[in-house]
Amino acid sequence: MHLFDEDDDYMVTTPKENFFSILENANRNIVNLELEKLIERLAVAEKILEENGLADEWEREIKSMPVSDPEGFENIKNSIFIETVGEIVTKCE
Repeated sequence: MHLFDEDDDYMVTTPKENFFSILENANRNIVNLELEKLIERLAVAEKILEENGLADEWEREIKSMPVSDPEGFENIKNSIFIETVGEIVTKCE
């Protein structure tokens, strides 16, 4: 007896692939609200960085992190994908 079906898409897709699949298939209003929340968080982060004189440093990090720490960068992105999918799926139930 197998605990997981090997053909289960959730187990064989990346967080990014799962994220875009959920965006395409979930309730449009919920998806829009969650994407708006992501943009709001980004706007707040940018505002805080700007107010603290860190906007230029942040821009440099955006350009260098994918190259300097690709694994860490992927982990951060995957966490955001997974968290957003969780929010969307929870609200769609």
